[in-house]
Amino acid sequence: MTLDHYRGDRLTQAQTWAGLPDDELRRRAVQAAGEKDVDGLIALTQAYLTHEGASGLLTSPRTVEAYTLGVRQFLDHATSNAVNLLRPGRRDASSYVAAMLSAGRKPAGVQLKVAAANCLYRALRWAGATEADPFKDVKIPKDRTLGIVKRPPYQEDELADVLDHADVHVKFLLFLTAHAGLRISEALALTWEDLDEANRRVHVRSGKGRKERLVAMSTSLARATRHYRGLYAPGGPEHTDGKRTTPRDRVFRYASPMTARYHLDKAFQVAGVKFRGFHPGRKYAGTRLLQQVKDFGRVAAHLGHESIDTTRKGYAKLATDDLKDDLVGW
Repeated sequence: MTLDHYRGDRLTQAQTWAGLPDDELRRRAVQAAGEKDVDGLIALTQAYLTHEGASGLLTSPRTVEAYTLGVRQFLDHATSNAVNLLRPGRRDASSYVAAMLSAGRKPAGVQLKVAAANCLYRALRWAGATEADPFKDVKIPKDRTLGIVKRPPYQEDELADVLDHADVHVKFLLFLTAHAGLRISEALALTWEDLDEANRRVHVRSGKGRKERLVAMSTSLARATRHYRGLYAPGGPEHTDGKRTTPRDRVFRYASPMTARYHLDKAFQVAGVKFRGFHPGRKYAGTRLLQQVKDFGRVAAHLGHESIDTTRKGYAKLATDDLKDDLVGW
């Protein structure tokens, strides 16, 4: 219900732009760009995403949030450097990239910010305000360091220490991320019927790209699920995190990733382990599973990756001497 309400609000907001006659849409977009009206240009970009984006109204809230922040940051740069948004210079886009790199931002982060700025220009072209496409040929250096090297998985001992100090909710969430390899958004969206501990399966209905998948449970996760269900099965009061209330059929009381992060961070602090986010848990799942099955395709399926390259570069690695047993007798 919360997501439907959000989508309804977003559609209504988008209509304030999309519902305009062509001439008026163009006039307002030109005015917003000329004045560098941050709120107006963000609203225009969101309207474009809702009506013309690849996922339309189903664009995830996190994507909308990331693009909103990126557009805001590009407009700050454009204001500080007197960039004419409707008639940008040939070097304005590359100058923006250079400024971000000079400030220490990593290539992957620069790529995300450029994607947001590019979306702003698609929105301006959609509105008929300009034909400019300044980021079309911009070059961004590639980061050759694998993601799993830059941001490694949690270690077995680290997770064991946290589990020793965590409450039931945190323990169960850790098992879902570090054993089932779920994204935090996937874990928080689970309902009780998605958990099948008897057959050791988790039904993920809200995966990335709106893709469903069945994920195998480890023995420890199945045991933790039975215990968690016995404590918090349906029939009790609605969960609340102090700000928002989650439906009774939802597995977790955490209504948002921010709330989950707060509770996990506290548990990690008590255990004396640095909390590095949710993804190192997924990377632990990927790396441990790969060491057992030696198959990137199966690991990619477990983590919900469309491409095994994503798994290979950022989520799982084999030991450097992994082949030594296979080479015995050569």
